[in-house]
Amino acid sequence: MTPILPAMPLLLVATLGLTPAAPASGTALASGATPANGATPASGTAPGAPGVDQQYLPAGKSGLLTSRTRESRVWATVQREGGLGEIFYPTIGGPSARSLTFVVTFRGGVAKADVRTEQLDGLRFRQTFAGARWRLTADYTTDPARSTVLVDLSFAAPGGYDLFAIYDPTLGNSRGGDSGRTSGGALVATDGAVSSALAGSFSATSSGFAGVSDGLTDLRDGRMDWRYSSAAAGNLVQTAALRGRHTTLALGFAGSAADALTTARRSLREGFRSVARSYAYGWKRYLAGLSDPPRVLRGAAQRQLYRTSALILAASEDKINPGAYVAAPASPWAFGTDDPSGPYHLVWSRDLYQVATGLIAAGDRAGAGRALDFLFGVQQRPDGSFPQNSQVDGTPVWGGLQLDEVALPIVLAYQLGRADTWPGVRRAADFLAGYPGAPFTPQERWENQSGYSPNTIATAIAGLVCAASIARSHGELPSARRYLATADSWRARLKSWTVTANGPYSARPYFLRLTKDGNPNAGTTYAIGDSGPVDVDQRRVVDPSFLDLVRLGVLPPSDADVVNTLAVVDAQLGVVTQRGFFWHRASFDGFGEQLDGSQWEFNEPDGSLVSRGRAWPLLSGERGEYEIAAGDLGAASSRLAAMARATGPGGMLPEQVWDRTSPAGRPGFEPGTPTFSATPLAWTHAQYLRLARDLAEGRITEQPAAVADRYLGRARE
Repeated sequence: MTPILPAMPLLLVATLGLTPAAPASGTALASGATPANGATPASGTAPGAPGVDQQYLPAGKSGLLTSRTRESRVWATVQREGGLGEIFYPTIGGPSARSLTFVVTFRGGVAKADVRTEQLDGLRFRQTFAGARWRLTADYTTDPARSTVLVDLSFAAPGGYDLFAIYDPTLGNSRGGDSGRTSGGALVATDGAVSSALAGSFSATSSGFAGVSDGLTDLRDGRMDWRYSSAAAGNLVQTAALRGRHTTLALGFAGSAADALTTARRSLREGFRSVARSYAYGWKRYLAGLSDPPRVLRGAAQRQLYRTSALILAASEDKINPGAYVAAPASPWAFGTDDPSGPYHLVWSRDLYQVATGLIAAGDRAGAGRALDFLFGVQQRPDGSFPQNSQVDGTPVWGGLQLDEVALPIVLAYQLGRADTWPGVRRAADFLAGYPGAPFTPQERWENQSGYSPNTIATAIAGLVCAASIARSHGELPSARRYLATADSWRARLKSWTVTANGPYSARPYFLRLTKDGNPNAGTTYAIGDSGPVDVDQRRVVDPSFLDLVRLGVLPPSDADVVNTLAVVDAQLGVVTQRGFFWHRASFDGFGEQLDGSQWEFNEPDGSLVSRGRAWPLLSGERGEYEIAAGDLGAASSRLAAMARATGPGGMLPEQVWDRTSPAGRPGFEPGTPTFSATPLAWTHAQYLRLARDLAEGRITEQPAAVADRYLGRARE
């Protein structure tokens, strides 16, 4: 088994001080690799198989590209550090490339540069690399007619500077097993039923093994000394020396090397400008079919983020499996070592509900409907639950059970007016009402604890009330009465399970994240997980997620315990930054970077306290929705502004932003700016859309009327 190294850094990022990675420890340059002062470049078959396994690049992406068409089954991510990161084919559920990056050499070494990313029309992006005496501009697009990524490169530099493209395939969602060769002046690669072809105007090419005989290792001295014509199966990296100061690269994908090369060359013949126009037109048409952006959006930045958020959600849908919207096109931290790729490339019932409500807010009810159809298509039979997560084709992956993921599809069906989903709704509602111990959940929405969770109970109550409404529309009155009786019973006992009257944070009662035993006044302890402390009194653990009780219409915003918990959460979890006020997701959370800024790792022992969860911008959106319910539109508007200021390069919204714990304050770690968490996170973009729409209408538009009517006294049954 080859070792897994941290992501190999890109070579054009002077501001981060990154340099090429050395070969793996103990791995010498194999025979056939000519030293830099050798007279003849090395050629033939590349030595050093299988090479070094490298994890996927950092998850802080600056862009996501895909065409609006289903004919083009390729997605590409733009790296914050420069170049393209993961490229997905033939589904968005798994990468077929780790990276496509660029190297500039001069005078025996690699030149460094600052990188700037800008969003163009639709989901098109441009990066500018600025060195001391040179400048490289890279425009990115995908071909709507075929599965090709195109990069248009303009290189301005005096003599002596050379430009190279470095391509790292992970064909078929596997980082190993790729073989490659030069064919007709292009670089082709194959792993099983997936192949790629990198075509352009090249003066030299090479296929080698990562960390041993690859281009990044070769070019450290500023020269391309290795020109291997082929490489056997392994951790393949392919290198091309680019000819001229303006060129277009085409990276095509298909089932065979010959077809991939044909795909790439057809895109080249079409021409970058023509392809880019067609690409932009497709997204322009999509935007034209949505609702007008709300007038509450202030300034160009907020309006642009609204459009970007709608596009990100639409781009997160698979093209073979309609309605399968993934969580994020990124693999943060240790998840980048997963092979095949990990959980953020999966479909989650909860995230899919959030995405669907964002699509509804933007005016894409058809997309939300496809999401609902996907959910009921993967519903477990015969019990009626939903997978914790699944592949884009619906295959379950993790085996956990989260009651909110069973309830939220019912709420979505009600919101969409989809009475035709009654068979699936009935199975899900019967599961909720009959699950032993419910509403105690084996996992709550942050997925690392079991217990009586205010958030889970809110979704379960709302799900049952919505199910009762759909049941009545089908004349199923006994089922409706049973669902309502269960929901009423849970609501009546909600506070006895989850509100402490003797906790350390306030003399008045407040909601806890959860209780293990249904006794919130007991000092029951548990381990937080994710390297957090052990033996923590449950009365010391709070979480903003209780606000779904208000959002879903279970409790009024004026409820005294809700109001008091807001003050507790602000004091315990709030983060003040120059970009706005943000919140951690829970007390003592360890799901985030380590204190030195390095990545979160698997199996960090409980109590080690080596990592810290940072602040989540989506929680600002949830607070804003509460404030709308409470009638404070000004405060809600400030939450929208804070979310807009939390974007990174390219207008992408992250899972987390830096707080004020270490390494805050160092260059690149400004509080309120994106961490290296999953970016763009579909849930965060959906929350921004939803908050903007709710703010424009002055109400929580996704609040189920059946729930609010029953519990907020508007039309008591």
